[in-house]
Amino acid sequence: MRIAFALLRAAAFALTLAAIVAQFTASVQSVGGQGGDVAGLVANFFSFFTIDSNVLGVVVLAMGAVLLLIRRDDDPGWFTALRAASVTYLVTTGVVYNLLLRNISLAQGTTVGWSNEVLHVVAPVYLLVDWLFAPGRTPLRLRAVWGIAVFPIAWAIYTLIRAPFAADPVSGKSPWYPYPFLNPQTSPNGYLSVAFYVLLIAVVILAAGYGVVWISRRWRGGRALPSVAPAAEG
Repeated sequence: MRIAFALLRAAAFALTLAAIVAQFTASVQSVGGQGGDVAGLVANFFSFFTIDSNVLGVVVLAMGAVLLLIRRDDDPGWFTALRAASVTYLVTTGVVYNLLLRNISLAQGTTVGWSNEVLHVVAPVYLLVDWLFAPGRTPLRLRAVWGIAVFPIAWAIYTLIRAPFAADPVSGKSPWYPYPFLNPQTSPNGYLSVAFYVLLIAVVILAAGYGVVWISRRWRGGRALPSVAPAAEG
């Protein structure tokens, strides 16, 4: 079981990393070929929640594969918490993309189709399956949900502060928002619409985080836990 999941994690790591690199390379080549601001493109690229969550997923998959091979007991608590955050962010990425962004046309020639599907569908699904069935996970305290929520809150604040001053790397026009539903200039009701979507995403993140933590306390590697140790109570 441990070796099988180590191999699966290694494969998912390689595929997700390849998807990130492929999209990054295509974007840089497109912007550079049009004489755009490549440095601005790099900053914008890593301002997408999708990219950030997948980068964390790549790190977690690599570390998780190694831990399965070198350990025979449960993972360290800090790694389970990091893994829980990764699962939460990627599940949120998959849900938001498929509910809000799936039918929005993407820039042809800059969006790598297979990479887009890996980052928004394959990686989220695998991380969730891995969380459910891979060995090594330890029970988390319920308050871990609030720790998981720290990065998305920081990302939202960063995005809303940065976007009015950021620019499209080709046209040079500001503002630049990573996702159209965060742009008050193009949203039907301005900042009211933005606030609604931010609140909706916050609910999804908290629900996903709670579900991930709950699973860690009740289900381990495909079998139910008889009880949660008092030290793990939140």
